[in-house]
Amino acid sequence: MRTRILVNLIAMGACCAVGIARAEGDPNAGRYKFFTCTGCHAIPGYTNVYPTYHVPKLGGQHAAYIMAALKAYQAGDRAHPTMQANAANLSEQDMADIGAYVSSFGSSDTNPRVIGDIAAGKQKSEPCQACHGVDGNNPDPNFPRLAGQYEDYLIRALQDYKSGERKNAIMNGLAAPLSAQDQADLAAYFASREKGLAVIK
Repeated sequence: MRTRILVNLIAMGACCAVGIARAEGDPNAGRYKFFTCTGCHAIPGYTNVYPTYHVPKLGGQHAAYIMAALKAYQAGDRAHPTMQANAANLSEQDMADIGAYVSSFGSSDTNPRVIGDIAAGKQKSEPCQACHGVDGNNPDPNFPRLAGQYEDYLIRALQDYKSGERKNAIMNGLAAPLSAQDQADLAAYFASREKGLAVIK
């Protein structure tokens, strides 16, 4: 049964991946265009307020995923007023440049403090591995890296997918049955993985 679920997820992921844009980005131009993002994404440990959770690490994230995320904010498929405002006037080339800049950063050698049950999260992570990899570092640029991301940010993302506040057919379906404990366990596991995402400096 689990094998069939994973095969279906891989197939859905492949279909989903086809829609991600492939514009060529310039990391030097992206550094300039990322300037307005530094006020949140370049401050270690910086948090969103109401609700409070860490602003996600972006350093080393796949460029294609950064583009997809910015497009989702622009389209209203992700609900965050600040991000929607920042993405509103970005061209596809702007997004590609920002993605190229962000992805040029190396992995972090240090992970954030994890308070959840890592072992339980590992057991529950099998459905996630088809897209995100066993350790949250899938090299496929169509799927976001999760390794080393802030634990509370991952929980918030799962909550938003479960509620439908973030729209993604695969993630909405996978997050729907997750309990708060499931969310916490999965977030703890992926946050604890090595060679993870970095804060941009």
